[in-house]
Amino acid sequence: MGNSCPNGTRGKKFIDYNRFENERLASRFDDVNDTEDCFAGLMQKVLSLRSTRVLERETPNIREHYTLGHKLGQGKFGTTYLCTEITTRCQYACKSILKAKFCHTEDIEDVRREIQIMHHLSGQKNIVAIKDEYEDKEAVHIVMELCAGGELFDRIHQKGHYSEHKAAKLTRVIAGAIAKCHSLGVMHRDLKPENFLLVDKDNDLSIKAIDFGLSVFFEPGQIFTDLVGSPFYVAPEVLGQHYGPEADVWAVGVILYILLSGDPPFLGDTQDKIFAKIREGRADLESKLWPTISDSAKDLVRKMLCPSPAERLKAHEVLEHPWICDIGVATEQAMDPSVLSRLNQFYSMNRLKKLALQVIAERLSEDELAGLRETFKAMDTENTGLVTLGGITDSMEAADNDATKTVNSEDFIAASVPLTKLEHDEHLMAAFTYFDKDGSGYITVDKLQKACVERNVEDKFLEETILEVDQNNDGKIDYAEFVVMMQSNNLGMEGSLNVAMRQTPRVY
Repeated sequence: MGNSCPNGTRGKKFIDYNRFENERLASRFDDVNDTEDCFAGLMQKVLSLRSTRVLERETPNIREHYTLGHKLGQGKFGTTYLCTEITTRCQYACKSILKAKFCHTEDIEDVRREIQIMHHLSGQKNIVAIKDEYEDKEAVHIVMELCAGGELFDRIHQKGHYSEHKAAKLTRVIAGAIAKCHSLGVMHRDLKPENFLLVDKDNDLSIKAIDFGLSVFFEPGQIFTDLVGSPFYVAPEVLGQHYGPEADVWAVGVILYILLSGDPPFLGDTQDKIFAKIREGRADLESKLWPTISDSAKDLVRKMLCPSPAERLKAHEVLEHPWICDIGVATEQAMDPSVLSRLNQFYSMNRLKKLALQVIAERLSEDELAGLRETFKAMDTENTGLVTLGGITDSMEAADNDATKTVNSEDFIAASVPLTKLEHDEHLMAAFTYFDKDGSGYITVDKLQKACVERNVEDKFLEETILEVDQNNDGKIDYAEFVVMMQSNNLGMEGSLNVAMRQTPRVY
């Protein structure tokens, strides 16, 4: 997926508010009276607008210079296509805005302003660059750089939530782009994860701000009254129709909240209820994952979601906040309590399951591994390369015998493998094949012992492990039995310790 007019389905954490997410707060398109009395006058006005030249200059036909390809995205105000420059074969994105959508002269002015703003911002880091614009009888076409890595929103959906380290890096990029816009006198007015696209699908930090259809030029102290934006990201002063560029900072604060927790701060099952929560301005920083998040991160969220625009941080001040400057490394006191539970579970697993998780952990992406390494580093306060379970954090109540349990970084990463990885056959089969090197379709005691030698780990309890996992009592483990073991909470032969078992959040 490349540049797109924001649209798409949502994942589990977004499903409750998906029906609002593609809406904008106000549109002149919605003001049209479609009663029979005014239909003739409306049609005459629309036909007149269609014949108005938007660009105020004649342009070549876009198809003389570009080949339009498949649709990248569809929105209320336009459709974005992949396009290829005929002379260079370079690929770009083309946003086509149909003139048939024009119902007011202001709609034409909006398109002109969008193009002006894109040229004004062109060349700025982390902001999509415009290449050219064209006009024909049917539409205005804006050609811009192609961001083929997909939406930031989809990345959030995929990950669930980000580590503080990665969230800080992303927020620094986003706030940096908005600070540059503000320094050049531009307010975006529709910031949300869908309006940040990745240039490279493998690099979340390659994001660029897009969709300047609601953006405006502003002067210091200028007040705006248009009710515009997207429901979950709109600032309270926008709802009060008296706002300035501080509204953009609020929207970035909402994005940061979602990056850290996976959920928006202001929820409701109707738009009115969402707006009521926004007007109250009380973001929940206590429940769910928030007790595991550092005080510094929460301080930044509070200052960005401050209901008073005058007291809210400016975009450039966000970049100066200690949490951003320190790149969001979680403190020891902010460690997730679920980490201790996962490590205890891992410590008590049978040898086969431990080794299998290590094999799956080696298949994690660099992005996933980076967050886990930072978490381990934060726990390893003495830089020994080992973490004692009883000493992860003073705020956790650990069992007495945790004081003697230690894990290294490799085991920690294996213990933190996202539970969703164990639902995918490709990861499970890769782990099974690691043991079943001869392709017989079975894991035996001998094969498990060889794996222990390769990994330089103890080879005790191997026969007991085979007996435990072997459901049909044939003395070996087939793939189906292996999958049952990997997806179960059974601790195995070494699980005689009294460890509380519970599902834990995914760790990234």
